[in-house]
Amino acid sequence: MTETPLLHVDMDAFYASVALRERPDLVDQPVVVGGSGRGVVLAANYVARRYGIRSALPMTRVRRLCPHVVVLQPDYSTFTSVSASVMETFRDVTPVVEAMSLDEAFLDVRGSTRRLGTPAEIAEHLRATIHDEQGITCSVGVAASVSVAKVASRRAKPDGVVVVPPAEVTSFLHPLDVGELYGVGEKTQALLHRFGLLTVGDVAHTPLQTLQRAVGDHLGRQLHHLAWGTDRSDLTPTAGPHEPERSMGADETFARDTDDREVIVRELLRLSARVAGRMRAAEVAGRTVTLKVRFADFTTITRSRTMPEATDVTVEVHRAVTRLYDALGLQRARLRLVGVRVEGLVPRATVHRQLVLGEPEHGWAEADRAVDRATRRFGAAAVRPASLV
Repeated sequence: MTETPLLHVDMDAFYASVALRERPDLVDQPVVVGGSGRGVVLAANYVARRYGIRSALPMTRVRRLCPHVVVLQPDYSTFTSVSASVMETFRDVTPVVEAMSLDEAFLDVRGSTRRLGTPAEIAEHLRATIHDEQGITCSVGVAASVSVAKVASRRAKPDGVVVVPPAEVTSFLHPLDVGELYGVGEKTQALLHRFGLLTVGDVAHTPLQTLQRAVGDHLGRQLHHLAWGTDRSDLTPTAGPHEPERSMGADETFARDTDDREVIVRELLRLSARVAGRMRAAEVAGRTVTLKVRFADFTTITRSRTMPEATDVTVEVHRAVTRLYDALGLQRARLRLVGVRVEGLVPRATVHRQLVLGEPEHGWAEADRAVDRATRRFGAAAVRPASLV
């Protein structure tokens, strides 16, 4: 029953699926989530993928591939909230959860089979629960090692389960292109193809020493284990739902390079509001605010400032990042991108703000929370700073 104790659970087009929950009228249309203008695609639904649209593709290319594509702006506070709920569902099944990102994780369920059934049954239970509670779908790979579970979940997409018992690993893996292996990117795939190693089976049946001479000792050994499905089977549990990420951030590429301080500071406010909203949704606060600036020639610099107290207040984050920008003294330097990040995150409940003489009883923190309540009820555009209207 526990010969395949590892599950890789991957949300299907996570950001697009979450965004489409509020727009069911767009389900059958090509939809991408991401920045407008010169931004990039954060996620594309499966209809858009038929046009060749993928994550990280520039929006200018997206428009050429599919002129009638619908572009939705990302709502990071909602993404973070849904992800936290999904991860909590995982931890209801097993405490051994290794989260890889907001929308995917490995689970070791060998301690849960007596209570919940076989790993395949647990996979179906997770799919049903996530669909019922979050209104999105996921795909699950079930196997005895991390890499095989990852490949299996990819083959299960969308909205399916693929189980690969140990006895079937070679028949499952070996016909696949080497690019299907977990962790093999385009460059490694191209390198292996140049050596005539087209399929996983080709790699598996190449003597280890020959493989190492071709691609190096470390990579050769890693590829050998991946091709035979003998990579790691132990997981490293990551932070639980009440243990915060170390940082949160967001950046935006301008439609045109700009040196207009008013435009730049307004964008910094938009990004500060986005980041602070995600922090409040995750119930965390941070002390270190970082500004990222990318110039027209793609040179990128960052500057940071650590505040006396941790905060999740939009105005305070924006004030700090604006001071960092002004301190650069850029004169007329044209910017392509700006970014805001808050680091050193801690649970909000552990932060005790220093009282200031004459400070009003209700201030920006309460205003932010009122905005959060309004946006949860009426949508992200319901309330925003006047300068962003």
